[in-house]
Order: sequence, then structure tokens, then C-alpha cells
Amino acid sequence: MHHRQIIPVILSGGSGTRLWPMSRPERPKQLLALTADDTMLQLTARRATGERFAAPIVVANARHADLIDEQLAAIGVAPAAVVLEPVGRNTAPAIALAAIVAGGGEDALLVMPSDHVITDTEAFYAAIARAMPLVAQGWLVTFGIHPDSAETGYGWVQRGEPIGDGVFRVRRFVEKPAGDAAEAMLGAGDHSWNGGIFLFRADMYLQALAQHDPAILVAVEAAMAAARREGTRILPEAAAFAASPDDSIDYAVMEKAERVAVVPVAMGWSDVGSWDALHAISDRDSNGNAHGGIGEVLAIDTRNCLVRSDGVRVALVGVEDLIVVASGNDVLILPRGRSQEVKKLIEAFKGR
Repeated sequence: MHHRQIIPVILSGGSGTRLWPMSRPERPKQLLALTADDTMLQLTARRATGERFAAPIVVANARHADLIDEQLAAIGVAPAAVVLEPVGRNTAPAIALAAIVAGGGEDALLVMPSDHVITDTEAFYAAIARAMPLVAQGWLVTFGIHPDSAETGYGWVQRGEPIGDGVFRVRRFVEKPAGDAAEAMLGAGDHSWNGGIFLFRADMYLQALAQHDPAILVAVEAAMAAARREGTRILPEAAAFAASPDDSIDYAVMEKAERVAVVPVAMGWSDVGSWDALHAISDRDSNGNAHGGIGEVLAIDTRNCLVRSDGVRVALVGVEDLIVVASGNDVLILPRGRSQEVKKLIEAFKGR
């Protein structure tokens, strides 16, 4: 098993609505350069190159096919396949598509969202190496992100007894908790954030799906049996795929399967899930301001603000703790700490 390369599976189906107005359905967060010169997708693909990794399988929204090809070509990554979803059906079906494309055998799949940041890749590689012996034995592994706050926006995972070097049996998965529950888990010290990064053999994942959420496997197998192929692009048959339940891998498989392990790791991870999260991981000047994008920003007597513009000039005087994002004809202004509420704006726009 150890001579085999790990197949990276990059999930690029998300819409990144909480990063409106930069992130939009036609060019969502993972296709934007938010944290570096590279886009989130490019950073993710780069993270999984080198001798231990095979060419990646990308699972993406069909409308982004050209952008994905362009961005991967720009960094010299040639994907093994780009599987284009006709509709979004959550992570469990998306990963099933990739497992089938990978051949459904003993190859290990490293499943990664396309829009996360990992600043300490060496720690990530070390965690992968710790997981591999158990993966070879058929375990399904999740990477537990070392929690640095009582975060209510993530699922958590509690570790049970050790089953390898730095690898633990999962005692339980916890849905997004209330504040007091999150504080208790942070204090307990045996909980991690469930960051949505997984490592398992393709056959073991498909087997678990067959056992615990078989309707997904039936739909995905039918969609792949009738798929169209255009070069490296694979287009699953739309009606069959649309018939799949819309379930996350956590709900469909990880919470139900027997041999599920967690590898806790501190690797400078962020899901950059909001403008506040971006401010937290950005380089800030001596006044705590983070200015990004290509537009000019002028800030006088201004503190602890995140300002981003993709063109229009933004000028601030005498303000603090604001998030200001200007993109095209849209400008977003809100106090730091309330960026989760961008979701409310999106809903309000839909209703108009």
C-alpha cells in the first residue's frame, strides 16, 4: 500500500456566499485570490503536489469548468479528471463521484475542500503520514483541527482511545454547538474542530456509503454509468445525479461508520468562512488594518478594519472595527464581528 500515491480529491462545489460581494455564483470564493496571489483552488492544488501525490481529481460545479481549467493550467497542475456536477448535492455524493473516477479500489483519497487555508503544510504532511497505516487497514480518517476558540460555526469531533501514533478512534461527532457547549469542549481538551479534510481508501468509502446511505451510491453509480467524457472532463448524467440525496459525508458516513479515526493537527488552518475570518488571518499594519485587492485604499486615523476593493478607491477617516468590501457596483459595510450576517443579506436580495 505504501508505494501507492495518494490521490488528492479537491471539492470545488461551494458558493462562498458569506464572502459577498467578492464571491458570487459565477466566480465563488475558491476561484478568488483572497489570501495570497494564488486563488484558494490554486493553493489547495499546490498543497497536494510532489512525489507522495498522484494527479488530483477535482469535483466542481459545471458552470465553473473553464475557470478551473485556466487556474490549474496557470500553476502547471494537470488534473487526472475534472468531474462536473450538473447540480449540487453536498459532499457525500461529490466524494462518491471521485471515488468511482479513482477506480474504486485500494488507492487512498485525500479529500480537501478547495477553499481552505493551511499555513503549516509540513504539519499537514506529517498528519497524513501518521494516518496512512490505519488508512491502509481500511479506516476512514478525519483531520481534527486544533481548536483555538469556542467556535460555534464548526462541527467538533471528540477523540477516544489511541489506535496509532497520534491517531485516535472517534468517540463522537458533534453538530455545530451552542456557545456553552463549545466552551466546555474547548476546556475538555479532547475535542477538535471537524475541518472537512478526510483520508481513506476509495473502496472503503464506497463500502461505507453502500451500508449507511445506499441511495447515494445507487444514484452516483447510475450517473457515472451514463456519464459523458470530454478529455479530462467527466459529466455525470444529470437526472440520475439529481436523484441522489443531498447529504454531507459527515451525516451519510462518518457519524455512522465503525472504523473512523481522527488525527488531531495544528496546521494553521482556516476555512476563511467570513470576512472576519479573513481579517484574522491577513497581514495587518500597525493600526490593525488589512487592506487587500487591487483598488486603492486610503485610511486616516483608522483602526482594526478590513478593507478590500477590486477597483473603486475607498477612503476612510476616523473609523474602527469596520469591514468594507467594494466589488463592482456593490459595497458592503458592517462592523467587525457580524460578518456571519452576510447570509441575511443574500436572503434579503433573493426576496426582492
